[in-house]
Amino acid sequence: MSESLNQQLAELHAERVRTWAPEALKINVDQRQHLVDQARTLDFVKAGDSVEPFELLPVEGGTLTLQQLLANGPAVLVFFRFAGCPACNIAIPSYERTLQPALRERGVPLVAVSPQVPERLVEIRDKHALTLQVASDKDNTLGRRLGILYSFDEASRQASLAKGSGIGEVTGTGTWELPQPAVVVIGTDRRVHFAEVSPDWLVRTEAQPIIDAVDALLASTGQQARRA
Repeated sequence: MSESLNQQLAELHAERVRTWAPEALKINVDQRQHLVDQARTLDFVKAGDSVEPFELLPVEGGTLTLQQLLANGPAVLVFFRFAGCPACNIAIPSYERTLQPALRERGVPLVAVSPQVPERLVEIRDKHALTLQVASDKDNTLGRRLGILYSFDEASRQASLAKGSGIGEVTGTGTWELPQPAVVVIGTDRRVHFAEVSPDWLVRTEAQPIIDAVDALLASTGQQARRA
């Protein structure tokens, strides 16, 4: 039996414990714990919320609107930080293997969303030969609306700059803001039917609860799983 997504992320942390300098590890652990402790959970997107029209920028070019996503049924958005994020390079390929086939069978689009500019974001799609869609949330517009953004703390900023550039240069956004990992299932009624946000980016939603939420939504609306 293959390892769960969170088992793989736990192994990433364990490797860092073994190999990173203690001061670097402390900065990483402290930032994640701070985000958990200070999480503004009441601001997080939640089931029942209405989703206003939005526009994403697919790495292939053009635009992807909420209307297009919901044209044939519900849609699933998975927010991640940026193409070079080690945890994201575990999570997004995991969703490709465990979530994308089930959603494709049901005719439900899966979009991995990051604020990173499209020309840099294409890296993660090509590296893992992703068939799920990868799109940019320009200026964190949607992430801000969903209440899932965070900013680097001072220690993390200094550590990032010490490596040669701030995260804003890496993403092309020019800011220190990134989305916290989040999964959002949106129905054709433009309402959120499932949402989970993880302030700690080494903890992510497993595929099965997402599939279950999609199946419950399809059943509640009398839709059958549509084979693409």
